[in-house]
Amino acid sequence: MKQEGSLARTHEDEPGLPRGRASLPADEVRAAQRERLIRAIIAASAEQGYLRITIADVVSRAKVSRAAFYTHFTDKDDCLLAAALHGRRLAMDRIAAATHALPADAPPEDALRASCRAYLRFLTDEPEFARVFYLELPSAGPRAITRLVEAQRQYAHLNEVWHRRAREQDPTLPAVPRSAYLAAVGATTELVRAEVHSGRKRLLDLEDTLVGLHLALLAGRPWT
Repeated sequence: MKQEGSLARTHEDEPGLPRGRASLPADEVRAAQRERLIRAIIAASAEQGYLRITIADVVSRAKVSRAAFYTHFTDKDDCLLAAALHGRRLAMDRIAAATHALPADAPPEDALRASCRAYLRFLTDEPEFARVFYLELPSAGPRAITRLVEAQRQYAHLNEVWHRRAREQDPTLPAVPRSAYLAAVGATTELVRAEVHSGRKRLLDLEDTLVGLHLALLAGRPWT
């Protein structure tokens, strides 16, 4: 299976980390091992399904030892959760960069659209991560569900921050209950999940829908 995203680029056809006189400093080795393992579990889970893969599959793709795996993670679930958190942080960074690039006086809708576009672009650039996060992660048990809820609450907080700033610029916008921020995230999650599951690779086509959804829920705007 061709690895399209940077988060799923593994090292099956490359040598392991250098040893002997050519070896890296210990902290660089640990960092490289962890990165390889995170990429490997994303690639393996996207290709085979998380429940079907083993730690052996992960270390084989990462070109590290089983002992190195247990230096970083307690079990397969722990590795997957670390991968999910790593990808989520990168997505948040992408969103922050997109909104910070806007002029200070940009209309609230521009910031909302930039955020939606950045997130959809991230998932499009990282299709294996998108598949793992939206389709495979729930199968990893209660800890994974907790991680998903954490992610939704983090994105809900972004909605709350956007809404507060939007009302500062336009006081005519309505107040909304805090549950509305999470509702917008939940609806977004299901729309994205359905598109990822379809395999059509048309996530960017959701931009107008997501913007309209958020404006309807948080700004009282009619659907267009």
